[in-house]
Amino acid sequence: MRADFKVVIDACVLANFGLCDLLLRLAEPPRLYLPIWSHEILNEVRSVQLEKLSRPWPEHLADSWRSEVEKHFPESIVEGYEPIKAVLTNHEKDRHVLATAIKAQASVIVTFNLKDFPKKALAPWEINAVHPQDYLKTLYSMSPDVVLSKIVEIAGERQKRPEIILAHLGKSIPAFADYVFEALEWELPG
Repeated sequence: MRADFKVVIDACVLANFGLCDLLLRLAEPPRLYLPIWSHEILNEVRSVQLEKLSRPWPEHLADSWRSEVEKHFPESIVEGYEPIKAVLTNHEKDRHVLATAIKAQASVIVTFNLKDFPKKALAPWEINAVHPQDYLKTLYSMSPDVVLSKIVEIAGERQKRPEIILAHLGKSIPAFADYVFEALEWELPG
């Protein structure tokens, strides 16, 4: 399977390491969607990694993360969106995100900052802003085996049970974690 449904991933989502890990794995074969971002979005991620996390990343790790993302997803970078920002009405600090979506012809922006993307500002462009837990619930409902296999893959690499990985994801995306726990009839780890 190779889905080419374009989805802009906002910096606030990419900067959440566990969530980002799962989302990017779901964009690898068998790809469930095509992630989209700009250099400006990736610059914001780096800024968060270096300055805004409770445990900031070392500079070399942030640089390595970005290099790997650009290497593995070269088709995800969008350029030339800057002139579009002038006509947008969503929150000024996130106009570059909406402009990226418009330029890429993406119909979804995955973000924690839904308030910065009011429906009225998105409607002319036929774009929706979606919380990451809701987007992951959609992906899971479309392809539960793929989503579960990626969670299991992460668990194996971290030498943890999949339930532990899902519970950890539940700290930032509880509705998704609850949805999968219920669907699989798993018990929350104690």
